[in-house]
Amino acid sequence: GVVLARQRPGTAKDVMFITIEDETGVANLVVFPGVYEKYRRPTLTARLMACRGKVESAEGVIHVIVEKVAEING
Repeated sequence: GVVLARQRPGTAKDVMFITIEDETGVANLVVFPGVYEKYRRPTLTARLMACRGKVESAEGVIHVIVEKVAEING
């Protein structure tokens, strides 16, 4: 999806939150420190990204606990 926002609050214990949007809607990505370090560049710079992870959905809100991130060059 297209990256809408990235947040890495100091109170989140180095967890990064990324909001992406695609044709199906908006998803919130949760990137834990180990994954962030492994995929640092696409996590910080991609404008369009694909990710793999565990999908959690509650009350229409989608969260993905990210396991892998890749930049899509389009």
